[in-house]
Amino acid sequence: MDIDKETLIFTVIGSIPAGSVASYGQVAALAGYPQNSRLVGRLLKMMPKDSSIPWHRVVNSQGKISFPEGSDKYQEQREKLLSEGISFKSDKVNIKLHRWI
Repeated sequence: MDIDKETLIFTVIGSIPAGSVASYGQVAALAGYPQNSRLVGRLLKMMPKDSSIPWHRVVNSQGKISFPEGSDKYQEQREKLLSEGISFKSDKVNIKLHRWI
């Protein structure tokens, strides 16, 4: 994997402010790699558990958490987002209010 690509993607994720979310595709595009949203997901999956990168601020394009609903990781991500003031409509982040622009 291209280390520069990985660094750029993690830099974009690290730039998402508390109280905001970005989609996988948005992160890829901002890093200069449009059409690479799956790569963003793979990198997040491989990220060390002790990383300080705010992985929880990345959701899918519909505003949904990508982990299976009810799983421990789903609950962890939802709780982290709620603690930052992110609001949900049912099982989706309110993208109109919280999308990072």
